[in-house]
Amino acid sequence: MGRDMILLDTCALIWWTLDPEQLSTKARTKCDAIISKGAAISAISLWEISVKQRRNKLTLGLPLQEYVKRLKDLGSLTIISVDEAIILKAHALRWEHRDPADRFIVATALSLNCPIVTSDERIRAFYKRAIW
Repeated sequence: MGRDMILLDTCALIWWTLDPEQLSTKARTKCDAIISKGAAISAISLWEISVKQRRNKLTLGLPLQEYVKRLKDLGSLTIISVDEAIILKAHALRWEHRDPADRFIVATALSLNCPIVTSDERIRAFYKRAIW
């Protein structure tokens, strides 16, 4: 991972790929730099997208498999697996936030030592390197 690496949370990923106008100016600038500098997402974001799609709360406009393929085809977006180290880091967080996906995303950013692009106020209050 490069020193300019950023991690996109699930909403930032969805908005960047499907509706960039939803991003703040600062977040959009960071996301647009992904092509040249690279970024990461947690695999948990793909799970969240899958759940939202199954519950008809999100329309990708294409099958999930094709969406993931297009993300991988960017070449500058790394999908970080949720492994035992991230699970243990998420478990150890001193944060009274119960959403497991958010906990995994923060743990991933801590593991990568990078900022998170997120509109989520709870994440931004806890993780001081958040960008919005």
